[in-house]
Amino acid sequence: MKTSMSPLALALLAAFASAHAEDPQLHQLGTVTITGNRPTSLPTQIPTTIEGITKADIERDINATDAEDALKYLPSLLVRKRYIGDYNHAVLSTRASGTGNSARSMVYADGILLSNYLGNGATFAPRWGMVSPEEIDRVDVLYGPFSAAYGGNSVGAVVDYVTRMPTRFEAHAKLTLTHQAFKLYRTDDKYEGRQGSFALGDRNGAWSWFVDVSRTDSEGQPLTFPARLLSAAIPGNAGTPVSGAVAGVDRNNNPWYLLGAGTQYHTVQDQIKAKLAYDFSPTMRATYTFGLWRNESEGRPATYLRDAAGQPVYSGAINIDGRSYTLGQTDFNLSNEDLQHIMHGLTLKTNTKGSFDWELAASVYDYDKDQLRAATVALPAALHGGKGRLVNQGGTGWNTFAAKGVWRPDAAHVAEFGYQREAYKLRSAETPTSDWINGAPVGDPTSRFAGRTETNSLYAQDTWKFAPQWKTVLGARFEHWHAHDGYTVTASKGAAHAARSENYVSPKAALTYQASEDWVLKGSLGRAVRMPTVSELYQGGVNASGQLTNNDPNLKPERSWTTELSGERKLARGYLRLTVFGERTSDALYSQTNVLVLPMVTNIQNVDLIRTKGLEVSYAAKVFGLELSSSVTWTDSKIIRNDKAPASVGKWQPRIPEWRASGVASYAVNDQLSVTLAARYSGKQFTTLDNSDINGFAYQGSSKYFTADARLRYRFNQQWSMALGVDNLNNYQYWNFHPYPQRTYVAELKFDL
Repeated sequence: MKTSMSPLALALLAAFASAHAEDPQLHQLGTVTITGNRPTSLPTQIPTTIEGITKADIERDINATDAEDALKYLPSLLVRKRYIGDYNHAVLSTRASGTGNSARSMVYADGILLSNYLGNGATFAPRWGMVSPEEIDRVDVLYGPFSAAYGGNSVGAVVDYVTRMPTRFEAHAKLTLTHQAFKLYRTDDKYEGRQGSFALGDRNGAWSWFVDVSRTDSEGQPLTFPARLLSAAIPGNAGTPVSGAVAGVDRNNNPWYLLGAGTQYHTVQDQIKAKLAYDFSPTMRATYTFGLWRNESEGRPATYLRDAAGQPVYSGAINIDGRSYTLGQTDFNLSNEDLQHIMHGLTLKTNTKGSFDWELAASVYDYDKDQLRAATVALPAALHGGKGRLVNQGGTGWNTFAAKGVWRPDAAHVAEFGYQREAYKLRSAETPTSDWINGAPVGDPTSRFAGRTETNSLYAQDTWKFAPQWKTVLGARFEHWHAHDGYTVTASKGAAHAARSENYVSPKAALTYQASEDWVLKGSLGRAVRMPTVSELYQGGVNASGQLTNNDPNLKPERSWTTELSGERKLARGYLRLTVFGERTSDALYSQTNVLVLPMVTNIQNVDLIRTKGLEVSYAAKVFGLELSSSVTWTDSKIIRNDKAPASVGKWQPRIPEWRASGVASYAVNDQLSVTLAARYSGKQFTTLDNSDINGFAYQGSSKYFTADARLRYRFNQQWSMALGVDNLNNYQYWNFHPYPQRTYVAELKFDL
C-alpha cells in the first residue's frame, strides 16, 4: 500500500510530532530514519539536525510565489530574493555561510541537483525555477556536512524538495497577483506581478504522471543606483548644470550623489515540469523528470538628472553644485536577457525494507540558450538600438550520476554506500554587436572563458545501535577532483591552464543518546572539502603582458571541520531544540586584494582561517489554539588569519549577522479560515572582509532588518480557496547590496480537484 506522505514526512513525525504520540518508541533512537516508498535524495539515516515544512504549512503560512519562499522562516536560513522571479541573485545563506557563498549549500528536487556549482556568488543561485510552489509536497533541510552521502558543498546545509506524484486523477489551478509601492531616493513607483499555474496528474495501474505549467510576469523594483563620490569631483563650472541628484553617503559613510536608478527588471518566465513514474513491482519504481524553464527580461534605468530645460540627462560632462563629473555611455545601462534551460532526471529505486536496497540516479542540466544583450551607447538613442555587447553562455551546464546501496545485515546495523559523479562545463563568450537588441556578433570575442571540473566520489557510512539508548553513525567520503580544459581570453591575450587533480578524504561521525523519554542528546562531527568552481578558476582577465588579473587557476579548496551538539526535548504540546555549532574553515574562497605583491592584485583568493561558533534555538508548539514555530540564532564568525589582507583579521565574516530570528503564529478560526502573522529579524552585518562598510543602509551595503508578513486563507469548499497576504507589512527599507522589496500585497485564487 502506497503512503500519501513523503518518506521524510513520516520521519519527522517520528522525530518531531512525537509530542502528540502515545508510544515513546517513536523518538527512542534520536536519529531520523527515512521510510516509505517515495524517492528522496536524503540518506535513510539522518545523523544530525533536520528541519522541514509541509505543503499544508506552506499554503497556510507563506505568500509563496517562488519555490525558495518555502525556506523563508526555517532556522538560520536566508534566501537573498530581491523580487518575484529573481533568477540570478537568490542565493541561500546558512549558519556560517553568507549570501556571497552560494557553493556552500546543496539544493535538490527529488534527488536532482538544482545548485549551480559553475561559480560561487550572487549570480550562481540555485535553479529555483525548476520547482513551482504548487508541486511541492514538503521541503526538508539537513544542517551541516555530517552525512557521507554528500560532498563538500553540504558544509552549510542540504535542501531537499520532495514533489508529489498522484494516486488518483487531480487538477490544480492558481492565479496570483502582487502589487508593490516602492519609494527610495527619487524613485516613486508601483510594480505589479502576475502569476498563473496549472497542473494535472493521474495514476493508472503501474503508471503515474504529473505535469505542471506556470507563467510569471513580474516587475521588480530598481536594484542599482549610478552614483558619484564628492571626493571624485573636479571643482569648477565645466559640464552641463543638472538638478535632481540625491545627496547621501555610501556604505563607508563617504558623501556621494545618487544620479538615478538602474536594473529595474521586467521578467517573464515560463516553466514546464513533467514527471512520469512506473512501478515495476510494489518495491521498485522508475521515475523520469523533465523541466523546461524560459526567461525573458528587460533591465531598464531611469535618470534623476535634468538640465536647465527640464530634459533628462544620461551621459556626458555634468555639473552638480559647482562640481564636475563625467557620465559614461553605460552608467545608465539597458539590457535584455533571453534564457532557456532544460533539465532531465532519471531514477530507478528499490524499497523492499529488507536486507538490501539500491538506487540509480542520473541528471542533466543544460543552458540550451543563455544570452545577455547590453547597450554600449547612451540613452535615449540606445532605446532604438546601436552598438552593444552580447554575452553567450550556451552549452554551459552540468550532469550527475549516483549509484547508492543500503545494506541491513542485522537489527543493529544499517550500512549505506555509493558512488557519485558530478561534472560541470563553463562556456562563456562576450562579443561586440552593431545592434544590441537584435544584432549578430561582430568580429572576434572580446573575452572568452571555458573550463571543466569533475568530482568522482565513493562513500560509506554505518548506523550502529550498539546499546538500547545509544546509536552512532560513522562514515567517510573519498573524493577525486579534476579540473581541466580551462582557458581565459581577454581581447588579443589568452591563457590556457594546466589540468589539476586532487584527492581528499572526509570523515563523518555522529552519536545519539536517548537520555529519557523526553530528551535526546546528539553530537556530530564532519569534514567538508569545497572544491573551487569553474568560474573561480578560469573566469577573469588577461592583461597586455599575458598575466592573469582576476582569476587564479591554482586556488586551494576550502577545508572545513564542523561540529554540532544538540539537545531535543519533547514538550507536552510541542518541541524544543537547542544546538551549539562550530566551524573552522581553512582557505576560504573570497574576492580580496593581495597587499603582499606589487602591483597589488584583486581577485578570488584563499583566506587562511575563518572560525565560527554559535547557538541555535528552535521551538514549535500549539498554545491556546495557535500553531507556533520560531527560532533564534546567535553567531560569532570571525576571520582569524589572512596573510594577504591583514586588515581583515579579527573582523566579521561577510554577511553573517550576530543575531537572527524568525517566528510564525497561525490561528485556525474554523475549518475554512486561517490567519497567519510571521516575522524575521537579522542584526548588523558587513559586505567587505575588512568590515569597512559601516553603513548598511546604503546602496551596496548590508543592513539589519525586521520585517513582518501576514496571510489570510479561506476555503470556500473542497475545490476553491483564496488568500490575501502582505509581505514586509511594516514597510521596512533594508539592503543586501541591492534594496529588498518594500510592502507587497499578494492575492491568490486557487482551484483543486
